[in-house]
Amino acid sequence: MILQQLSIINFKNIAQADLSFSDNINCFLGNNGMGKSNLLDAIYYLSFCKSFTHVIDSQNIRHGEDFFMLQGVYERNETPEVLSCGIRRRQKKSFKRNKKEYSRLSDHIGFAPLVMVSPDDTILIQGGSEERRRFIDIVISQWDKPYLDTLIRYNKALEQRNTLLRQEVSDAMLYEIWEEQMAHAATIIYNTRSRFLSEFIPVFNRFYNLIANGNEQVGLSYKSHLADGDLMQQLSETRQRDLILGYTTKGIHRDDMEMTLDLYPMKRIGSQGQCKTYLIALKLAQYDFLAHNGNTRPILLLDDLFDKLDSERVERIMQLVSSDIFGQIFITDTNREYLDNIVRRTTAHHCLYNVENGVFTLIP
Repeated sequence: MILQQLSIINFKNIAQADLSFSDNINCFLGNNGMGKSNLLDAIYYLSFCKSFTHVIDSQNIRHGEDFFMLQGVYERNETPEVLSCGIRRRQKKSFKRNKKEYSRLSDHIGFAPLVMVSPDDTILIQGGSEERRRFIDIVISQWDKPYLDTLIRYNKALEQRNTLLRQEVSDAMLYEIWEEQMAHAATIIYNTRSRFLSEFIPVFNRFYNLIANGNEQVGLSYKSHLADGDLMQQLSETRQRDLILGYTTKGIHRDDMEMTLDLYPMKRIGSQGQCKTYLIALKLAQYDFLAHNGNTRPILLLDDLFDKLDSERVERIMQLVSSDIFGQIFITDTNREYLDNIVRRTTAHHCLYNVENGVFTLIP
């Protein structure tokens, strides 16, 4: 997947921008708060129909304006594609592919695969299990369309069961209707997540060892109630407790990934550099997985990549990024030395932009 051109109007602090990109490395240099991350978020939006920061759509509209518009001209497997999105305050968002509007936004997910490394990724380690489930679901949904549909069905059934619990309904048959739907969908989701992680974890370990030079022992494992047996039976057994609590305590909506360093939780003992290395390895493994399992290579967005890393890790990451492992890359930094170093390491065509107050200037 190659993003050739991007047009932006009133997106966050970017009033207007019309940019053309290299098929290989695109670098954006500027101080914090100038709009580098907002550009990457605009690209992310065209892949996922939402902001990477998970804010509501109207909050992406530039202050004082009533709408924003994004349009990307892509090349996907040598075929031209145009993706566009527009939203006005208090109106439904419009998302189109080649001028044809999607009836369901979920149908677009996976068409323009993308991986983003961002400072906000720390929530994967420090946040709750829902963040790590979201990570798994984003990866799988980009190459397995039925998975996303199954996940939607599970969440709808879960919502209905929770409604019964909050209303303190005692009729077992009403619960069984939704529990059966949950159990059927959960089995599919659990099996898909298990297969994904069995392939993903060795790749993650390989990237972590490349960046850390093999000096640390990290772990990543999958935890799920479905490992204990049939969900239908578990839901039946916990129904009375769930009635007291008012929510469902068993199911794949409680799944988690356990992240460790030297057999201890990463969030508890990992340094800033080790946590950053862990997150970068996760995202590079995500890219590798999508590249090998999808039908087009993802776009890679690297936001403030080198912050909190020692010089040796920075050097090994620059070697990785400059190699031909990846396709099109967008990378931001406040330090031109790092970006120039990456550019010097590759013979491929590149673009370098300076960013100031939402204005992008191509540097010759």
